[in-house]
Amino acid sequence: MALTESTIIDKIEIVSIYKAVQVRKANIIKKDGVEITRTFERYVLDPGTLDASDNLVDNPLTNIPDEVKDICNVVWTDEIKNVWRDKLINEKVTVE
Repeated sequence: MALTESTIIDKIEIVSIYKAVQVRKANIIKKDGVEITRTFERYVLDPGTLDASDNLVDNPLTNIPDEVKDICNVVWTDEIKNVWRDKLINEKVTVE
């Protein structure tokens, strides 16, 4: 009886006008080569955060698989980053 465990990225979605990148990872356990269970984890990436001067600091994409990084680098254009920055500034003003 051999148990194996693997993790794959099985879904990448781009959502909203801000081009958030949603990633779903599947954790798969197999017994003798036959899948016996599959669980999922999700995370969402956005273009960045504001610094103290309201400049957008790009998301560093650390510990992110290359295939996800490549998608982020394509969809997070300068235009999207500017719209995202404006959104963050507007939210900051309403919270304070």
